[in-house]
Amino acid sequence: MLELAKTKDIILGEPKLTVVFLHGIAADSSDYNNLLKYLAVDAKLDNIRLVTFDLLGSGKSYTSDELEYNFEEQLEALKNSVDKLGEGPFVIVAHSMGTMIATRFADAHKRLVKGLVLISAPIYKKEDIENPMYQIAIDSFREVVGRKKHGLLTAKSFNNEIKNIVSNKHNYDFLTRVSIPTTIIYGELDKIIAAFNLPGLLKENPNIKAIKTPGPHGITIDKYSKISAAIKNFLKEEA
Repeated sequence: MLELAKTKDIILGEPKLTVVFLHGIAADSSDYNNLLKYLAVDAKLDNIRLVTFDLLGSGKSYTSDELEYNFEEQLEALKNSVDKLGEGPFVIVAHSMGTMIATRFADAHKRLVKGLVLISAPIYKKEDIENPMYQIAIDSFREVVGRKKHGLLTAKSFNNEIKNIVSNKHNYDFLTRVSIPTTIIYGELDKIIAAFNLPGLLKENPNIKAIKTPGPHGITIDKYSKISAAIKNFLKEEA
């Protein structure tokens, strides 16, 4: 049975809400370490459980060339892992590639997930992915990753995640189908997410709202208070 490695499980008070954190590509759950410290101390969250997972092929989670590193595997592992956390309710906070997994998970498990906080969610339509410029952007991204984490360029997990998840032509469709309250938090310096599609998405799906911050693509400090506020809104509903 596929499962994800649970890397942090922080319980504050008597939890009324569990928040699950999913990281992006070429990363692991440690990307959330500073945010978790902020949420636990500066943001003064209470009556909440904060849980981070490593996705398949990342961090402490299972890695094997037998895996295809596609949506089906990641979603199966996430469901098996979330089931072990109890009944919920659950909110998912996800970054970059993790937002694509989160939207599909929420679509498949509408009664389980009550809200989404999507950090730097890529908003590429099918025609964008089919544009030759998209491949140029992917090649540029691979070059950046290669300079920082050279071994990833030959890893099946990284290459298949680009092919099967990041470049999936239906990602935008799942954003338009989100039927639960969703907050997209993104930086005005982010050149990765295709923010030019955001106004159209917000018109198509009234369940989504967007908040712009001054920063880049990562889980950066300029986004912390916005993420905290979004989580607190869901927590108020459970009070």
